[in-house]
Amino acid sequence: MNNQLFSVSPVANDALQRQAIERLNSLTKPTGSLGRLEEFALRYCLIRGDVDARISRMELFTFAGDHGVTEEKLTPYPSDVTHQMVLNMANGGAAVSVMCQRAGIDYTVVDIGVKGEFDPLPDLLVRKVAPGTRNFKKGPAMNPEDCWAAIRVGFELAQESHCDLLGIGEMGIGNTSSASALYSLLLDIDSDTTVGAGTGSSGPMLERKKQVVRQAVLFHKKSWDGSPLDALCRVGGYEIAGMAGMIFGAAHNRVPVVVDGFVATAAALVAICIEPCVRDYLFFSHASSEQFHKPFLESRGIRPILSFDMRLGEGTGSVLAMQIILQAMECYHRMATFESAGVSNKEDCHLS
Repeated sequence: MNNQLFSVSPVANDALQRQAIERLNSLTKPTGSLGRLEEFALRYCLIRGDVDARISRMELFTFAGDHGVTEEKLTPYPSDVTHQMVLNMANGGAAVSVMCQRAGIDYTVVDIGVKGEFDPLPDLLVRKVAPGTRNFKKGPAMNPEDCWAAIRVGFELAQESHCDLLGIGEMGIGNTSSASALYSLLLDIDSDTTVGAGTGSSGPMLERKKQVVRQAVLFHKKSWDGSPLDALCRVGGYEIAGMAGMIFGAAHNRVPVVVDGFVATAAALVAICIEPCVRDYLFFSHASSEQFHKPFLESRGIRPILSFDMRLGEGTGSVLAMQIILQAMECYHRMATFESAGVSNKEDCHLS
């Protein structure tokens, strides 16, 4: 793999934008009255490069991986829970599985770095790079070769997916620590502001988590080369690398990606730091209740689609947001126009 993987075409297209806006304004409604649904429809058409772009198939991937930093005892759940939850997802018992089934969204959980093995299951795809990362408090979480391999997994899955709208989510005990460290390194901010409760750390355990991430960030800053890829290798996770790869793979196909919460947004941040143009391909699904997520989104001028105080991960926010984007496109394509419905437009009315 070479850096051509990160080459992304801009979505800006003035002529297409004018056509899409004309379509939206011709629908039987007051101009702009569908609010942000009109924004989503316009953005979707621009990303797809087609004023008649449609959504016929949606797919969501949950990338799962274990984290060596959990040996620092910074989460109330043992790392075994990653393996157990992947089984639960693949068997249809997790929140994301239930929601995708009801929403008609194709669903796959990807073992990209989970400890332990799995028997074949219909909704499980095993693309394991390694059985978890190393403890980033003591050294790099991944070597460059394995990090690239995880990026390639996500990239290739996006390329192979014949869908019109992709969603990403994650599962991995300890991955909010990785995400917090990534935000801190890439944004050059104090890790105490990026570390939150995650799966429920509180009291002394939360203080321990802050201490571990703080020490790790200071340790890696001494030898970090300043690049987002090196930051990913040092404190990231296989599932975070996989999601970053999926963003680029989708962008190559001009397919939008709906980003879930705090950890998935860290993967998006890595991608944006590599190639800022990729941001235009992303819909940020919701503002997580994890401590740093809302401040980060606000600092980048990003308005998430939803804000439900969720912090489960898995891709649950993506599922909800994907349905809203679908409804936006249903209105865009299936509403009658003033002309076809024989309804008087405001332009037909004149003051005497």
